[in-house]
Amino acid sequence: MFKKKPATPKPKKSFFREWADSLLFAVIAATLIRFLTFEAFAIPTPSMESTLMVGDYLFVSKLHYGIRTPRTPLQVPLTHQKIWGTDIPSFSDAIQLPVYRTPGFSEVKSGDVVVFNYPPGLANETEYPADMKTYYVKRCIGTPGDKIKIGREVVFVNGKEMPAPPRAETFYFVKTKENLNERFFRRYDIVNDFNSPDGPFINWQPVEAYDESTKTNVPIGYNVNMTQSVLAQFREMEWIERIEPTTALPNVAEPGAYGSAAYNWNRDNYGPLIVPKQGAIIPINEKTIAVYGPIIKRYEANKKVEVAPGIISIDGQVVTSYTFKQDYYFMMGDNRHNSEDSRFWGFVPADHIVGKAVFVWMSIDPVADQVWNKIRWNRLFRVIE
Repeated sequence: MFKKKPATPKPKKSFFREWADSLLFAVIAATLIRFLTFEAFAIPTPSMESTLMVGDYLFVSKLHYGIRTPRTPLQVPLTHQKIWGTDIPSFSDAIQLPVYRTPGFSEVKSGDVVVFNYPPGLANETEYPADMKTYYVKRCIGTPGDKIKIGREVVFVNGKEMPAPPRAETFYFVKTKENLNERFFRRYDIVNDFNSPDGPFINWQPVEAYDESTKTNVPIGYNVNMTQSVLAQFREMEWIERIEPTTALPNVAEPGAYGSAAYNWNRDNYGPLIVPKQGAIIPINEKTIAVYGPIIKRYEANKKVEVAPGIISIDGQVVTSYTFKQDYYFMMGDNRHNSEDSRFWGFVPADHIVGKAVFVWMSIDPVADQVWNKIRWNRLFRVIE
C-alpha cells in the first residue's frame, strides 16, 4: 500500500497581496453593481427644482429600462470622462461597439424622471462618444410618436393636458408694499447661488421701473421663482398687492429655441411637434429639416449627411423622405423657466438613455451658511416622483 503524501500547505499570502486581492475584488464588484443595477449621481444644476435640488445625490436604476451595453468598452473602472483629479481621459475610443439593451421592468413613460447622456454634448466635449457624454436628468414629457404642444406654459401630450409636477417651479412677478430681503426668501427655500460652477442661478431679484417725476428707477416688486405651494402662501400675505405669471407671448421666437429657424417658438409656447419613433417616415422639406435635420445628422449613424435649405443628402444621395432608425424622447426640467432641455437642444435618442432616477439618498445644501445646516435632513431617502 502506498502512503498518501501529506498535502503541502499553501504559502500564506503577504499583507500586501491580501490587500491587493481585496481591492481588486471590491473594484470588480462595484463595477458590476454600477453597470448592472444602480449608479449614484449628483445634481449640479437647478433645472429640476424643487423635485431635485442642487446638491442632491440620487440612485439611478438601470434595471427599469434595461441594461445598456457599453459603446466604449475601454474605460478605467468607476470613472467617467476623466481619471479622478486629473484631465487625463479615462477611456479610449479605439473600439466602438453597437449599443444593445436588455429587457427592463418598463419602457420610458411620460412623467418619468430620467438620466441620460446630454445629446449634443457640451462645448468642450464634442469629441466624446455617446456613452461618455455628460449625464443630465430631466422629466420625460414625450415618448416616441407622441404629439407635444406647450401653450402659455401648459403642456399638452396627444391633445391632453399634462399636469405640472407637484414641486415644479416657475417665475412670477410679485408686486409688494414692502421691501423684501434674502432672509425672507430663504424661509421658502428660494435662494440665489452666485458661486455655482455653471454660472449664477437667480431665483429672486428686484424689479425696478423708471419714475418720470423723480427721473430715477424705483423698486416696484420682485421676480420670484417658486412652486405652487409657495405661491399659495404668497397669495395669503396682505402686503402683496398682486402676483402675475411671467409667461412669454405666443408667436414670439426665442433665440436658441430648437426649431426656431422655421417656427416662432419659445419656452412657454412650443410646438406642436411629433416625437420621432423608430420606423416612422417623414417628408423632407424646410419645416421638417428645422426640427428633424439635426438628429438625422447626429444620431442616426448615417454617412456623409449634408443639410441645406430644404434639402438633405445622405452619402451623396438627395432624399425626399426619411425613416427613423431609433426611438427618441422629449425631456423638460421641472424648473420650467430655468432649464436647458429639449426646447433648446432637441430630442434624446434611445441609445442615450441611462436609467430611471428612483430616490435621493443624500442632500447637501451648497449655499448653507452654517456647517450643521449643510445636510437637508428632510430630503434624505426621498422617493422621486
